[in-house]
Amino acid sequence: MAEQPEPTGLIAKSGIELLTFGTPNGLKISILLEELKEAYGKDYTYQSINIMKNTQKQPWFTAINPNGRIPAIVDHDRGGFAVFEGLAILGYLTRHYDPEHKFSFPVDSDDYSVCEQWMAWQHGGVGPMQGQANHFFRFAKEKIPYAVQRYIGETERLYGVLDKRLEGRDFVVGAGKGKYSIADINLLGWVNAASFTGVDITAFPNIEKWIDRCMARPAVQKGYAVPSYMPITNADIKKKLEQDPEARKQHEESQKFLQEAKEKYGYKYSSP
Repeated sequence: MAEQPEPTGLIAKSGIELLTFGTPNGLKISILLEELKEAYGKDYTYQSINIMKNTQKQPWFTAINPNGRIPAIVDHDRGGFAVFEGLAILGYLTRHYDPEHKFSFPVDSDDYSVCEQWMAWQHGGVGPMQGQANHFFRFAKEKIPYAVQRYIGETERLYGVLDKRLEGRDFVVGAGKGKYSIADINLLGWVNAASFTGVDITAFPNIEKWIDRCMARPAVQKGYAVPSYMPITNADIKKKLEQDPEARKQHEESQKFLQEAKEKYGYKYSSP
């Protein structure tokens, strides 16, 4: 799809309109919408909301999401009903557009509650902690050792919880080995960017296999391209380090800083 002009308002008249950007939170919704499209023929429209230009702070957008963040959706088939926050959007879309529970669970089942718990765990833990880790490790002008080891350490702890959950399982929720669902979709964009955060994903073998299972789905691959592909997955980072000597040098320097920060504050990995 050709690059869209800077959005100034909604463009669709029917169906779901997704307002998003290529971030872990944005991927949650584009992946589910691609899954719903493949499973039920449910089409959607999207607009790229460039958070680097603060498009999400414009009045027309904050009228849809008062928090001024992506993603958000507008359901034109239900009177222009707007939904913001990834967890709420995933729940809304599956309640209204996943009648066969291909990616969700019946509301009166125990798995519905289990799914809700793991989604809340991501929403309150993995996302905020890994987001802060990214900020202090990658983007902050001042490198603060305490903040770096604190947030990366907590992200690692949470990954330990997830790795334990995935022992003997294919997916996070569901009977037996589990069923691919919004619990997995909710996590994937974050976990598949662990290397960007400074986390050694190879320390969590059950998670690595789970990522491979999720990424093998065609709808997941399509969802990653909405609105445009952002090369920050674990595989992207690995490839760049193998091919780019300068990137490898910077990575080694960053890892040295992280290790020194952990040693300075007596960090010891422990999970759960």
